[in-house]
Amino acid sequence: MRILLSRTDSIGDVILTLPMAGLLKKTFPDCTLIFLGRNYTRPVIELSKYVDQFVSLDDLSSQNPVSNIQKLSNLHADVIIHVFPVKKICHLAKQAGIPVRIATARRYFTWFTCNRLLHVSRKNSNLHEAQLNLKMLQPLGINQEVPLSEIPQFYGFSDIHKTENPATAIPFLVPGKFNLILHPKSKGSAREWGFENFSRLISLLPKDKFNIMVTGTAEEGMLMKDFLAKNQPRILDLTGKFQLLEFISLIRHSNGLVAASTGPLHLAAAFGIMAIGLYSPMRPIFPQRWAPLGKNACFFVLNKKCSDCRKTNDCACIRGIAPEQVAEKLIRVATQ
Repeated sequence: MRILLSRTDSIGDVILTLPMAGLLKKTFPDCTLIFLGRNYTRPVIELSKYVDQFVSLDDLSSQNPVSNIQKLSNLHADVIIHVFPVKKICHLAKQAGIPVRIATARRYFTWFTCNRLLHVSRKNSNLHEAQLNLKMLQPLGINQEVPLSEIPQFYGFSDIHKTENPATAIPFLVPGKFNLILHPKSKGSAREWGFENFSRLISLLPKDKFNIMVTGTAEEGMLMKDFLAKNQPRILDLTGKFQLLEFISLIRHSNGLVAASTGPLHLAAAFGIMAIGLYSPMRPIFPQRWAPLGKNACFFVLNKKCSDCRKTNDCACIRGIAPEQVAEKLIRVATQ
């Protein structure tokens, strides 16, 4: 059986989709798992030993519809699971003649393009995103409820050392110290904790215990210019320094990471390092839906309603998380 997973959005979404591949391989050991995603998430997808083949959405961007249909048909997929349905891909999969086409029934176009529809509402659910993804496997006879504590075993990142180059990360790490990544920005994907809180956190962490690295894109580095200057020489500015595969290596070889609900946070959790997430209590972006999943992952969130912040990205509720709480957690782990 050849199974195509389609998830063409961001890194965090992709990471929380990969357990589907792991559970499918556990249930159908001889199946071939194909992942349809974006080129920029390819390094993450190819970390998983459960994914046999990557297909880029860019390969289906031809102006000739017949060419796109043929490319999808050439995959010889028996099943496609539209984990997050995209209208174009749903139509192409039907036209390519993929026999089993699974999607949720929440979008009108899936009623005309898919033949296995699930009545699952993500927006109003109390389940975690990874658990909601696993529900998409029900048409294949996989109905088991997987506890959150067991989901990390299905990431498939155990062979990452075969694909990475640790030499890109090692020069920035300090032996004998807790190598901590702070990732203050989110590219607009999450409410943010704010530079003042990160600056306060930096001041609370003992110099002799912590090697603090600040990461982000080059563009985010410009937005953080004043913050970065203010916190010299306590920090190492690594904004704009890495391609994704190099950044992955840095995360894996570090001891911890602090961020809002972003791809780097979920990567850190999947690698098993200390991953501290900072969250708004607002549904559906609250940690019940998007918490990092890993043996050393945790999160901070205020126990309050956050409706006043719904129409703005400036969320007072996430900014209300005390840096002292985060520092206490980090210091406790670093001194164990």
